[in-house]
Amino acid sequence: MAEQLTDRVKFDLIRYANCWEDANILCAALNPAPGKRFLSIASGGDNSFALAAEGADVVAADLSFSQLACVELKIAAIKTLSHAELLAFIGIRDCIDRSQVYRALRPLLRQRVVDYWDGRLDILKEGIVHAGKFERYFQLFRSYILPLTQGRKNVARLLTPKSLEERRHFYTTKWDNLRWRLMFKIFVSRFVMGRLGRDPEFFRYVEGSVADRIMGRVKYALTELPSHTNPYLEYILTGNYGKALPRYLEPERYGQLREGLDRVTLFEGSIQDAAVAHAKSGFDGFNLSDIFEYLDPALCQSVYSTLLKKANVGARFAYWNMLVPRSCPESITTVVSHREISDELFRRDQAFFYSAFVVEVYRGKKDR
Repeated sequence: MAEQLTDRVKFDLIRYANCWEDANILCAALNPAPGKRFLSIASGGDNSFALAAEGADVVAADLSFSQLACVELKIAAIKTLSHAELLAFIGIRDCIDRSQVYRALRPLLRQRVVDYWDGRLDILKEGIVHAGKFERYFQLFRSYILPLTQGRKNVARLLTPKSLEERRHFYTTKWDNLRWRLMFKIFVSRFVMGRLGRDPEFFRYVEGSVADRIMGRVKYALTELPSHTNPYLEYILTGNYGKALPRYLEPERYGQLREGLDRVTLFEGSIQDAAVAHAKSGFDGFNLSDIFEYLDPALCQSVYSTLLKKANVGARFAYWNMLVPRSCPESITTVVSHREISDELFRRDQAFFYSAFVVEVYRGKKDR
């Protein structure tokens, strides 16, 4: 995967300053606990932290050093700052001088990470949770698309507590107008998202209309799921998190989070290289984000087979499909799908733009 994907995609920038997959359903799928070991896509670090906060050991891997620099800075900040200070430093609450806080954190960072952030102090001044290309994509949405379709009062009303029937009525009568449908479909089209949000190469294996599929999921999120407790929705619509925070930032978990960070190991490289390098006693679970939909079927099988060789009996694989349907290759017979669990968790997935959540279990005898 590293050779093929790195040839096609640039990894010299922070693409995701936050993890845009729901850590609550991830933890429900993988059941992290003391004594368990997990291999996780690092991305912004959030979901790897969530697993470690439950007592597990986590190897967080990423092809991008920029992503790992983001994760390492978050780790230093969490270990050093109070919960309120952390929220201020990373950009969720107001902060008088983030540069001063960063200077205090520098001794905790590897020199390569220090060099990286010393050259990007302008990013730190805004807060690192706003530093990714995907986050800037949402900023464009809020600045140029949302105001043409919804007023501020409508956005505020959307994020207030409502019953299921009230949410459905509000969406139908107040939100779902012609301008909303037209402008949203343009903004989440394959062309626009590929240039402003995700890399165009991430759509290589996508068939059909990107916009239509995402529109359906947005409608589901705005009607079937509570809006006022959804941190991903609030960030997209307002530009920040409010009362609803990602799992790793919830104040009641902060002590567990701090203690768990000593069990997080960062790895620069592919997920399969990380599996080989840190196999030790094997892994009890895998957080694979949505990596399979970027790969052709043959490469998916190769990656999956490598991970299986480092999986313990009963290990769970959890990953998302956004636009390309992927699951364990049929030729691998030692893995079974947890379809009921997958579907039940997907129904409450707050990161609503995905089309499926997949949970699979390794039964035992290894494929060769």
